[in-house]
Amino acid sequence: MPGVPQPYDERLTVPRSWWLMALGAGVGLALVVYPFGPLAMLGGLVAGTAVSMMMVSSYGSARIRVVAGSLVAGKARLPLSALGAATVLDPAEAVAWRSYKADPRAFMLLRSYVQTALRVEVTDPGDPTPYLYLSTRTPKRLAEALATARSSAAKGTAAAAAGGAAKDS
Repeated sequence: MPGVPQPYDERLTVPRSWWLMALGAGVGLALVVYPFGPLAMLGGLVAGTAVSMMMVSSYGSARIRVVAGSLVAGKARLPLSALGAATVLDPAEAVAWRSYKADPRAFMLLRSYVQTALRVEVTDPGDPTPYLYLSTRTPKRLAEALATARSSAAKGTAAAAAGGAAKDS
């Protein structure tokens, strides 16, 4: 619904230095095709820069949102009812959970340039994923948004049940 604020919406954009590296990749390709002449060099610069910037943009377009009773993290979409406790990970714990503590079955929206993360348990018995590892710059705010959205959904379900019981009588 337009005008209704979302409890949480974050885009995991890449650092500015990555854009300079994309430009550097274009310059590198221009130098590779330099022996073929100045026109080829210009084409290599444009093509190499454009392709590497598209790749950087694609990698940096991951979003985490809490919307419509769901947590949307990258390509994953889970209902809040399938999620358990959320644990805020400081930089040291985030490194541990993305390395030696990691479970290979976990869903990881991992961005190495984001130092903090949130670990969210998956409680759905039909889902083999034990937890979600979400790189986020504001893990406390995301945990609060999940808790708020869960409590709002529970109140809405209770109100709907009470309304249905009133109609039955």
